[in-house]
Amino acid sequence: MHDIEPFFKWIDDYSASKDERSPFFNTTYNEFYFDNKIYNYLIHPQWDDMGSETLYLKILWVDYDLKFTIIEFLGEWNDCIEEDCQVLKRTVIDKMLAMGIVHYVLIGENILTFHSGDDDYYQEWVEEVSEEGGWVALLNLPKHVYNDFKDARIHHLFFMGSDYNTFNWRIFKPPYIFKLLEERIEGSIKSLPSM
Repeated sequence: MHDIEPFFKWIDDYSASKDERSPFFNTTYNEFYFDNKIYNYLIHPQWDDMGSETLYLKILWVDYDLKFTIIEFLGEWNDCIEEDCQVLKRTVIDKMLAMGIVHYVLIGENILTFHSGDDDYYQEWVEEVSEEGGWVALLNLPKHVYNDFKDARIHHLFFMGSDYNTFNWRIFKPPYIFKLLEERIEGSIKSLPSM
């Protein structure tokens, strides 16, 4: 797992560690010392620690004018034991909401497993962004993880599913990703570009 890096092709245009409004402002990374781990597996030092023992993230992009962010995840999303949605909501999302971010693009291809718990924090999150015309989209989940999210009925709260699980987001610039998702969510396009 130590060789799975967060997507880095936009780093010259946006870095959460250099964004004064980011929860990870002034974070420094040591490329030579791997200190974060998931269970007994060391992970790449570019992933950000949000306070969960099993789930890490990277804020890849924030656009304060369009009010959207793209966040990539790595690890085990565990609401049953770790209450990861609560940790994510309190340490990252609440701070972003305070900065006006109401559209969330979550990249889930490196989420290895999902264990459900209460859905209170999902509902709270979606209610808060919906009041401002926002949404949460979850992209490219592995099939078994998508099924676990669906079994937990999260698919009724987030935009996710077949189109969202095959979206080739890496070939686009962030504003275009946002535009495609917004058009899809608002129903003006039938499907998203696939991988």
